[in-house]
Amino acid sequence: MNCIFIQVRCRPGKTYEVADRIYEKEVVSELYSTSGEYDLLAKIYVPKGEDVGKYVNAIFVDIPDVDRTLTTLTFHAF
Repeated sequence: MNCIFIQVRCRPGKTYEVADRIYEKEVVSELYSTSGEYDLLAKIYVPKGEDVGKYVNAIFVDIPDVDRTLTTLTFHAF
C-alpha cells in the first residue's frame, strides 16, 4: 500500500459535512481539520496496483462542497 495525504478545501460552513461524507467511504486512515489554505487533511493508503489518480477521483467525485484538493504522494517512511 502507498500512503498519500490529501488536503481538502471546502465551501464555507461545509467542513463537517464533507468530513462526514469522507468517513462514510471508509478509505481514510486519519482525518484532521486544519488551519490555513485547506480545511481538512486526510491520510489514505492506496491499495497496491491501484491508479492513484483514479482512486482519489473516486473518493471525491460525488462529495458536494469540495472546492479543491491537493494530493501529496509519499515515497519512504523514516
